[in-house]
Amino acid sequence: MRNYNKLMFLSLLVYVLFAVTTMMGFRGQQDKKGHLYKVEVNRILAEIEQKRIGNMEGQNHSTDKMTEVSEILKHIDLSTYQEIQSVAYLPASETDKDTILDFFIGINGKQSMVCPLYTTVLPAQEQLEGYLRFDYQRAAPVGHYLFLTEGALLVMELFLLGVLFYLKYHLIQPFHRMQDMTYELSKGNLQGDVKADKNGYFGKFLWGLSELKDALRVSRKRELELQREKKLLLLSLSHDIKTPLNMIKLYAKALEDGIYPTAGEREKAYHQIGEKAVQIENFVGEIIHASKQDIVRIEVEQGVFYLKDLVQWMEAVYGEKCALRKCAFTVGDYQNRIFQGDLNRLMEVFENLFENAFKYGDGCRIQVSFYEEDYCQLIRVFNTGEPVSEKEFVHLFDSFFRGENTKGQQGNGLGLYICREIMLKMNGEIFAVCEPDGMAFVVVLPI
Repeated sequence: MRNYNKLMFLSLLVYVLFAVTTMMGFRGQQDKKGHLYKVEVNRILAEIEQKRIGNMEGQNHSTDKMTEVSEILKHIDLSTYQEIQSVAYLPASETDKDTILDFFIGINGKQSMVCPLYTTVLPAQEQLEGYLRFDYQRAAPVGHYLFLTEGALLVMELFLLGVLFYLKYHLIQPFHRMQDMTYELSKGNLQGDVKADKNGYFGKFLWGLSELKDALRVSRKRELELQREKKLLLLSLSHDIKTPLNMIKLYAKALEDGIYPTAGEREKAYHQIGEKAVQIENFVGEIIHASKQDIVRIEVEQGVFYLKDLVQWMEAVYGEKCALRKCAFTVGDYQNRIFQGDLNRLMEVFENLFENAFKYGDGCRIQVSFYEEDYCQLIRVFNTGEPVSEKEFVHLFDSFFRGENTKGQQGNGLGLYICREIMLKMNGEIFAVCEPDGMAFVVVLPI
């Protein structure tokens, strides 16, 4: 949350920097163009003087001075000037008060500059001829543009802050509150309900957390019940095993001491020892069976799915993993069919097969092929590498079995065992095939 607040402060800082920089840029541009109209005034004065000199050289003395200046102004093209809009002339001999006031007040909406106009009589004398009023209006209203630019920056910054505040109160803070929830889950605190968020952004996520919390609560309750049942079972079997074990010890002691002199009595004692050993073996089998039931309590939801969905999942997930490992991955042709079963559990089966191929194969090639046999769809997953020995092959699907090639690899020997249990609950099957250049596992789905 602190980093997010820093991000908001940074956005404000960037806005201030942009605003100040823009203002300084416009001010510099305004100062640069602020006196442009004076340059244009001097240009017009020079043009008037040039035309007057031309008239004098042409000896055009028929026109008086007022008409001469007025005529010159008519022939000046003001469209070539950027800021000067119009030029008015007032002769020095004008006495009408209203005319003089109108001249000096100027035109509304424009700024004006009045310059006295002199004419040279002698080289050392000048005579006031009249006044020229230059009406100008800035071509580039810098202040207006500055206001618009600063306003646009302000609107953008307010919009950005609005988005950031919205994200903070509707996404960041709710997610921040959920950190405590995940921490409590990691500590095993499964009490209480998951409160839904009003904005609905985390609806599905919170629903998933709630389902996870309920599943963990049920799993813990089941685990406690299983532990209680296991303890009771062990106590009961331990008590039951003691009886035949004591009998075996008694018969063995009697045989050692020679209590049974005849061969018939000794044979009877041997028979009793064998029966008691069978009882102990049965008790041990019950313990093993109870342990297996704890492992394979897997729920399968029967539904329908298309083979295409399974294949697309394989290509999307394990195609990319194989590419990263530089392992050739090929998927053969297949006919898209519909099957009954649990697609998620079936994906779990293939996850185990692909992970085993990565762990115990040589990483050169993984091939998935499809074929039909006896009204069943067979999916074969083959990986190159060293196949297991015949001695280990018969135990591949046993619980807690790990072969000699698993040294240095993490695992508990339950992957293939769980795969078979899942397939059996889906009315299918899975089996392994040793091939000269690798191992293949075939998943069987009834059509």
